[in-house]
Amino acid sequence: QVRLAESGGGSVQTGGSLTLSCLTSGDRYMRSCMVWFRQRSGKEREGVAAIFAGDNTWYADSVKGRFVISRDDSDDSRSTVSLEMSRLEPEDTAMYYCAADDAGRCGTLPPIPRHFQFWGRGTQVTVSS
Repeated sequence: QVRLAESGGGSVQTGGSLTLSCLTSGDRYMRSCMVWFRQRSGKEREGVAAIFAGDNTWYADSVKGRFVISRDDSDDSRSTVSLEMSRLEPEDTAMYYCAADDAGRCGTLPPIPRHFQFWGRGTQVTVSS
């Protein structure tokens, strides 16, 4: 079993920054592929950034150069996956979700939401112009 809990969302103005955190626990293998997804109003859920196989990362084109994903493993059973977001734009307004699964899920990029078993409840990010 894997548990995920996001935090760090909020409201900022265009150009501002926020850092989201996802506190994870549980089966380490099932946390091998960690992804931040987001869902904008009226849109499908989309992958934003992923970290897998150590320090390998992937970013959606829309956030490259502005977002940074990182992982801090406290021990074998817990870790924190962060998403540092800078130069935020109104188009970044969305509910952001942390998701986890085995390493194979990061073999398909962009990551596909329905492939992921474990999800957090999400944290809202609102960027105003």
